[in-house]
Amino acid sequence: METLHIIGGGMAGSEAAWQAAEAGVPVVLHEMRPKVATFAHRTGDFAEMVCSNSFRSDDDERNAVGLLHWEMRAAGGLIMQMADRHQLPAGGALAVDRDAFSQAVTEALRNNPLISFSEEEVTELPSSGHWIVATGPLTSGALAESIRAATGAESLAFFDAIAPIVYAETIDMDIAWRQSRYDKGETEEERTAYINCPMTKPEYEAFIDALMAAEKAEFHEGETASYFDGCLPIEVMAERGRETLRHGPMKPVGLTNAHKPEEKAYAVVQLRRDNALGTLYNIVGFQTKMKYGAQTSVFKMIPGLQEASFARLGGIHRNTFINSPTLLDDQMRLRMRPSVRFAGQITGVEGYVESASMGLLAGRMAAAEIRGGTLPPPAPETAMGSLVNHITGGAEAKTFQPMNVNFGLFPPLEEARGGRKGRKDRYKGYTDRAKESFNQWLAGQS
Repeated sequence: METLHIIGGGMAGSEAAWQAAEAGVPVVLHEMRPKVATFAHRTGDFAEMVCSNSFRSDDDERNAVGLLHWEMRAAGGLIMQMADRHQLPAGGALAVDRDAFSQAVTEALRNNPLISFSEEEVTELPSSGHWIVATGPLTSGALAESIRAATGAESLAFFDAIAPIVYAETIDMDIAWRQSRYDKGETEEERTAYINCPMTKPEYEAFIDALMAAEKAEFHEGETASYFDGCLPIEVMAERGRETLRHGPMKPVGLTNAHKPEEKAYAVVQLRRDNALGTLYNIVGFQTKMKYGAQTSVFKMIPGLQEASFARLGGIHRNTFINSPTLLDDQMRLRMRPSVRFAGQITGVEGYVESASMGLLAGRMAAAEIRGGTLPPPAPETAMGSLVNHITGGAEAKTFQPMNVNFGLFPPLEEARGGRKGRKDRYKGYTDRAKESFNQWLAGQS
């Protein structure tokens, strides 16, 4: 049987390798780390989480991301299996111990007898065989150039930002308190999964002034600052209006100060647990382009973080993706080079789960092809199907930008109540329809 080669051991590449091997196809997983490092990664482990430790909402009845979780679990996804095994309390979200999660994915892949590994950097887009390119936002320069040469089009780029991480023991809990927004969660641990730092209006105004005045890192030559709205640096949000942060990551709604319950905070900074030990917390939504020295002084203006020590400061990096609607067919193959599939963030999906789900599809599709068949994509009524439909033709090519999964990508329901009151019923209608369709898709492969 022919071998499937996968370039990139991130979320998409790891999931693709697992799915193909589970289908009985031999796999070679090419990952240049740690031999060739990237500035954002710390290890050579597979599925290393860089930006955040959250997989976002786990509500599979009324949330598109939660539905995607459900579909990946139903399909035997390795990423979701290990995320569930190393879950941390995070209210209604699915957050994981990032190091334990990555190590578990690595162990599972290395223990699979059908998967072998190469640490050599792949510098050219292959022209024969069976390949999946899942190199993500930090595709090496040589391979990116080869992709541009093969496609005849410039890759698009935006900048993905990294939030800082604080040592929990350095947070002043006489000022901060533990609470998930609206007390979400079924257990006390989940209802107290976040640490909250309150701000008065004068404190907020002073923070915004310092943020705007702080020295920012310069972009490298040839880079342009075209950000993905779902991961904006806080200073870019602040530039859009002084109240923007207070209505975004610093919104005070759904929270009551345990120390001063009668006082309503003007703004609140939330920190989310980042590891199983509870020793690290990341500042939610605080991706930044500020220089390190400026970050330390500005973030210590946050009440409760005056004496904070940082395990990692924020950063920002270039994220490269192809114009998938013009380049890929519905099998996720490069139209001008069908031996090559693309999966993950490089296709223009955004988010850990979305990337892994495209790896899941690419791995299954490639395995089916190697075994002499063709696996159609799931219907657009499903979360996975809506994403693959979006990147392979559903999106407008001229304005194509990275996209998280959302119900706006799904075909409308024939009968759905409008307005705010009908929204929950409508979302439940989407997920019920999707689950039925996805189960039919899985049944067709047995």
